[in-house]
Amino acid sequence: MNKKLLAIAVGAAVAMPMAAIADVSIYGRAHVSVDYLDDGDDYGEMNVSSNSSRLGFKGEKDFGGISGIFQVEGEITFNQGDSSLSSRDTFVGVKGDFGMFRVGQFDSPFKRARGPANLFGDQVGDMRNLTRVGDARFDERLPNTLHYQTPSFDGLQVNIAYSVHESTFNRDGLDPDGNDRTKDDAISASVTYKAGALDAALAYEVYGENVTRGERNAIRLALAYQVTDPLKLVAFYQTVDHDTNDNLDADVYGLGAEFKVSPKNYVRGMWLTRDADNDDLSTDLVALGFEHRIDRALRVYANYAVAMNDDAIALTPWQQGRSTNAPGANGEDASGLSLGLRYDF
Repeated sequence: MNKKLLAIAVGAAVAMPMAAIADVSIYGRAHVSVDYLDDGDDYGEMNVSSNSSRLGFKGEKDFGGISGIFQVEGEITFNQGDSSLSSRDTFVGVKGDFGMFRVGQFDSPFKRARGPANLFGDQVGDMRNLTRVGDARFDERLPNTLHYQTPSFDGLQVNIAYSVHESTFNRDGLDPDGNDRTKDDAISASVTYKAGALDAALAYEVYGENVTRGERNAIRLALAYQVTDPLKLVAFYQTVDHDTNDNLDADVYGLGAEFKVSPKNYVRGMWLTRDADNDDLSTDLVALGFEHRIDRALRVYANYAVAMNDDAIALTPWQQGRSTNAPGANGEDASGLSLGLRYDF
């Protein structure tokens, strides 16, 4: 605990002089839920989960046509009182008419590309429960990363990022655990377009040779279309090719909708399927939810989601983006009922 307090004090000490020379703000999100989770086999329990809750510091200073930017963001687990000062998007960079360039650890362009279709992010029913499976991991926050984002050209933007490596290596060529040194580099790129009723993102990500989780690449497409003021339709597609484990090759695709019942009340639903190349490894995910927005910064919701597994797979609708990590059971339907509260500040 003393080490954590010291880390927070150091962070505050760093931020104070920055406040004198830059526009520095403190922000965060407190997102918790009470869930009943059932693996369809022998587990059925009540849980409390902290769902990607965070606390951050960010700043910007104009130097005459070019601005310096920084951000330090950490996860806060409100259900257990734990924290990490810089575990989330943390970077330093510059931006201007040329676009933005930054260095640090942050969501890859591929990860952010799910945004248009992300109706249940950090909740029971999150699509990452199907898109981020085992060593076929692409929804990542990449460390040691260089990222360039172009200016917006009438709603069109390009992002490209290069992660030099995932680990911190010592001088003798071994990682901190004494394993053989691996490169673990990645290239992630996206093209996004947002104008009028259309919000779209197309992304590609590749991990080359000598990587811990195996050589792999993926393509992702996410679409949202505001049909009318109350009705939004979304669609999603992802294909993964894992060079060293055929069991992880799969396509994920599906459709969803969000309907604004009244200015403060929303209903939403989504169906997704993970169509694996090999037999008995596919899963369907169905999620339904109701959300009441007390204010733009404060909302409550109720969700129900179920993952319907083939005989040799055990996915759940609750493990991604949340502190709950209860496993599923092969061949069983795993379901979750969730009551949540989210406060953005």
